[in-house]
This record gives sequence, C-alpha cells and structure tokens, in this order.
Amino acid sequence: MAPLADRLRPRRLDEFVGQRHLLGEGKILHRLLSQSLYQSLILWGPSGCGKTTLAHLIALHTEGHFMALSAVTAGTKEIRQAVEEARRVWASARKRSWLFMDEIHRLNKAQQDVLLPHVEKGALYLLGATTENPSFEIIRPLLSRCHVLILEPLSEDDLAQVIVRALSDSERGLGLLRPMLTEDALKLLVQAAGGDARVALNLLETVVLSTPPQADGVRRVEASAVLDVMERPAHYDKSGEEHYNLISAFHKSLRGGDPDAALYWMARMLQAGEDPLYIGRRLVVAASEDVGLADPFALVLAMNAVRAFELLGSPEGELHLAQAVVYVSLAPKSNSVYKALRSARECARKTPYDPVPFHLRNAPTALLKELGYGKGYRYPHDDPQGWVPEVYMPETVKGSVFFEPSVRGWEGKWKEALERRRALVKKQKS
Repeated sequence: MAPLADRLRPRRLDEFVGQRHLLGEGKILHRLLSQSLYQSLILWGPSGCGKTTLAHLIALHTEGHFMALSAVTAGTKEIRQAVEEARRVWASARKRSWLFMDEIHRLNKAQQDVLLPHVEKGALYLLGATTENPSFEIIRPLLSRCHVLILEPLSEDDLAQVIVRALSDSERGLGLLRPMLTEDALKLLVQAAGGDARVALNLLETVVLSTPPQADGVRRVEASAVLDVMERPAHYDKSGEEHYNLISAFHKSLRGGDPDAALYWMARMLQAGEDPLYIGRRLVVAASEDVGLADPFALVLAMNAVRAFELLGSPEGELHLAQAVVYVSLAPKSNSVYKALRSARECARKTPYDPVPFHLRNAPTALLKELGYGKGYRYPHDDPQGWVPEVYMPETVKGSVFFEPSVRGWEGKWKEALERRRALVKKQKS
C-alpha cells in the first residue's frame, strides 16, 4: 500500500544513487562510514535528493540506535524523551544513538538550546535534514558541533537509474506490471523531476498505473502519457530546459544587465510553478555575486523584496520581486568581492596554522602583556585621519592582496584611497 517512492527507499548503501561527492571512495562520508565514526551531521539539500534515506543508512551502517523526529511536530518534550531513550539504550546495550531531526530548520531557538548540551556531551548524535541554509536557521553553537554535508539534486543519469530500477524491480517496484517506457517518455520523466527522485517516482507510478496493458500484457508508456500526468505545465520543459537551465538563464540575464530577459525568465518559472522564494534567493545571490559593492543597495532591495513576498504572498508579492529584478539587472556590476573571498579562502586553506602577530593579540591578563601580547598595536581612532599604516596579516602572507576594486559604482570611489593606503603600508614595512 506504500507509495512507490517509499517502497523503493534504499536499504543498503550500495543501493543509494547520487551524492558521489560525499559517498565516493575517499570522500568525507565514505571515510566516516568506512571507519564507523560517529559525527553529528546536518544534511542540507533540496527535496528528493536522499537526505532522509541517507540518514537511515548512516544509522544502519554504524549499527547505531535510530530515533526519528520531525521539527514540524516535535517540541522540547519530545527532544527530552529522545535524550532519555538514548541514555537507556546506552546503559542497557552500550549502543550509541542517532537522532534524526527532519526539517531541523523549523526548530525554534529554545528547542535548539534544549538539544545543544546533549549533542555537545555525546548523549546522542544528531542527523539533521534541511532544505534551508543551516547557517541562517540553526544557532551557531549547535551548528559548530555538526558537520554540514551539502547534498545536490540528482543528475539526469541518477534519475534515469532510479526509474529503470523501479521498472525492473518485481518485489518493491513495478516489475510485475510489465511496464516499458519509450526513450522519449523516460527523458521527459527525468526532465520533469527537476533533480527530485520522489517526484520522478510519483510521476512514474501514476503514469504506469494509468496505462492499460496491451494484448501481450505489456504496459507501453509513451511520452504523451507522461505529459498527461506531469505535475508541472508541459511548457516548463518544452524547449528542453529543465529547472536549472531556466534559473541559469535568469541569473545570466541579471548579470548581463538585461531586465527584459530577466523578467521573462522569472515569468516562465512562476508560470511553471516554481517557488517564488527560490527566485528571490537567486536575486539575493546575484546582488552580492554580480553587483557587489558597485551598488550595495542592490542587496538591500533584493532582501526586502524577499521579505515583502513572505508578507504578501502571490500575486502581490511578485511585483516586489520584479522590482528587484529590474534594479539588479540595471545596477553597475562587480564581482571583486566574490573573487576576493575565493582568493582569501584559498590562502587560508594553505596557512591554517600561521600564528596571529603579537601586536594583534588581545592581552586581558598581566602575563599575556609580559609575553608581548598587544605590544606595539596602534589604535586607529587615536590618529586624526582615523587610520594608521599597519600590517594585519601573518608574516608569511604579509602584503597579499585579495580585494581588487573595480572602477564601477561605489567601488570606484574607494579604489584610489585603498591603493594609497596599501602603498603606505608597503613603504613603511619594507
């Protein structure tokens, strides 16, 4: 009686499809599981990419006690009950416990505060699943005690593999019905799923069950039958574009300064049933990644458009998104901050243990002062100009330049002053 998507849920790791960047040999999750290591994890990814399945498989593979809660319905009472259950299991069987918290971003701060000390002390290990950015939704102390794993939408090959398995599996799948999909029908199903295995299997089950068997008992599924049951309008993929192609066209139109094209792609996605807040999130990304400090107000407007949509909903809220689309499209563009962050991350990755210079260290005790902490530090506000030439980096990377402002918009106003400051620092310390 269970839906196909539930019946086909993988029972072993070797049945799991996708997420090779996590489960491939030598990758982070493969290393953890191969050694049966316990580590609290946050599984962050879109719907239908395997978060819940992967959580079950992690617990199964490590032979841990598995408990499941949903943040939609669970409160502090249920969390405390799970902690007590974990303690009983450990006392009686010396078995560690996993707590799977679905939609963990829905927990409020008080509920997360209740969970935190038990995760911190190892009373249980957390497996959180979320479609939302955990850095925005989960309190920092709890997030710092978890490893965040980013799951990706399933690729077309992955989805095709899931569908073919469902067609051939006679025990849990549709094999006994003798279905046969044409190549066009399979391609359409894959495109309609948009990286979501659950959508793919729900569509597949509906189209197979609604297709009558022929004289030979075979249920031949044509592309036209798939079109009849698709959850999204057929025109969403009529030119072969899938979800990620459309959002890519939208983002590139914003970056390219074409408000007409950006509005068109937004309208296409909205008409197809795309989540308007997803479009809003892409606007926020473009406002920083492509506009940046050339026009800082673009980020303000994009964020306010998202908040306005959350307040008003459709259709009124879509006007605010459109306003932000036009503004971000027309704003001067700069990706200098994007490149600066990427360069800084690469430098930090190569120098994770370089000591903080003594003059930058805080000296709250007499002993630290005697050791030279804070010695020689000059307080910029004491200078009439509010700035002093100083080195703020470790010796090994002194003089590194990450941020190179463009001449466009607001950045152009800062470019000359920043170059002059860097030259003074270089001259004084050379």
